[in-house]
Amino acid sequence: MTLSPPSLQTFSAGLLASIVGTASSFAVVVQGLLAVGASSDQAASGLMALSIAMGACAIVAALTTRMPISIAWSTPGAALLATGGAVEGGFPAAVGAFILCALLIIAAGLFRPLGRAVAAIPMPLANAMLAGVLFGLCLAPARAIGEFPAEALTIIVVWALAFRFRRLYAVPLAVLTTAILIYVTSDPAQFGGLSVLTHPVFVMPDFTVGAAIGIGLPLFIVTMASQNIPGMAVLSVNNYFPDGGRLFSLTGVFSLLAAPFGGHAVNLAAITAAMCAGEDADPDPKRRYWAAVFSGFFYILFGLVAAAATTFIAAAPPVLIEAVAGLALIGAFANSLMAATKEAETREAAILTFLITASGLSFFGVSGAFWGLIAGGAFMALMRFRRSAP
Repeated sequence: MTLSPPSLQTFSAGLLASIVGTASSFAVVVQGLLAVGASSDQAASGLMALSIAMGACAIVAALTTRMPISIAWSTPGAALLATGGAVEGGFPAAVGAFILCALLIIAAGLFRPLGRAVAAIPMPLANAMLAGVLFGLCLAPARAIGEFPAEALTIIVVWALAFRFRRLYAVPLAVLTTAILIYVTSDPAQFGGLSVLTHPVFVMPDFTVGAAIGIGLPLFIVTMASQNIPGMAVLSVNNYFPDGGRLFSLTGVFSLLAAPFGGHAVNLAAITAAMCAGEDADPDPKRRYWAAVFSGFFYILFGLVAAAATTFIAAAPPVLIEAVAGLALIGAFANSLMAATKEAETREAAILTFLITASGLSFFGVSGAFWGLIAGGAFMALMRFRRSAP
């Protein structure tokens, strides 16, 4: 199969997709890694590993399929880490859970019954679990106003104005505003040792039951249900029909490569997939895969300088970074909550899943995301059993 020549339009679409893909959620990723026990250097390494992994994966997938396969890090997964907190065993245990998640994603692609089992998880419950995971972060902008009113209100106003006139640029502009405020209000000595290039930090994984159930399984579920499956849907809407199993396994392989260096998971993209697969990327559908290729190159470049972004985040009050992350996730929270409560028959089970997940419950060292899904599923099964009983 010969390569179609790229165009300036595919180059600009790839550049824009990479900017949106990184600027809209890298704060969520760093916050999530720090929350599960990573040091600043380990968080920078994780951000670098994820960026390089999703860039390389996008290039490989797009060139081998000649389709605009866009790859992203798992933003819902990062939000899960940010709200779940540290686990027993620290960051090495979290890395062990990342490896488990990657292996499950590979298995879901290779063994169709496992993939079908994930797809069989009731979507109202999966969306309710995701909404519960995102809820705490979406409250962060309000909390930030209470602690840093001037800075938080400035960020929120910039985000709201940009959202009104050019929604796509709302979060990147909020991130830029936050970076400026951090630089202006912080001690210059904090940036004295600012490193441009990022250095990988290998983390020896530790496999624990608590981290496997509390991080690994929920991370696998939200990555598959909230990223990989919707990513396939976006491609099909644009008349691209790749082999889903192979793509899932490919993202799992690159997730596995990133995990020992702190990366939690990469997956099929949804929002940036629409940018690379739509008509705006190129009038010719056969050339649009170049947009995904270019976005992959820019992701790799971002990964090489991820340490600078992490240094800025480390210098900021955590609540301000959480506020930016919360603004970036409001749309995802609204969509997941709406999808969770859409059907009257499963609404109570979905709300139960949402409440337990959002409560922050930790039982036997396992986070509330897992227990929320279990409770919602049990309640749904009970209701269906009662209706079918004579």
